[in-house]
Amino acid sequence: MGGEGKVFTLAQVSEHNNPKDCWLVIGGKVYDVTKFLEDHPGGDEVLLSATGKDATDDFEDVGHSTSAREMMDQYYVGEIDPSTIPKKTAYKPPNQPHYNQDKTSEFIIKLLQFLVPLAILGLAFGIRFYTKST
Repeated sequence: MGGEGKVFTLAQVSEHNNPKDCWLVIGGKVYDVTKFLEDHPGGDEVLLSATGKDATDDFEDVGHSTSAREMMDQYYVGEIDPSTIPKKTAYKPPNQPHYNQDKTSEFIIKLLQFLVPLAILGLAFGIRFYTKST
């Protein structure tokens, strides 16, 4: 390929984002998959939606076969400049106020939900036992 060894920025790769010119970044490498769009088993929309970003996770999540990985070599055009790819931020859940910090009332309700039916059942057996013996 003519572009072997060439280094691209994410901005440069992002310009190639349509069915007539489609480039992807996978595993730090840049691939021109334009000719593969029609043949892609998942359809061209899957590839087009992965343009303009690091598509490595998208590619790995699908679980591509060994032959699919080998096929990538023919579409290789260069490397991506890693400093142009935004860093992934770890998910941090938003701080939420703690509701019902006093769990005592919740515990009492659960205890009563268990004990009241048990007491009714015991009372029913007791009444049956005493009425049957007389």
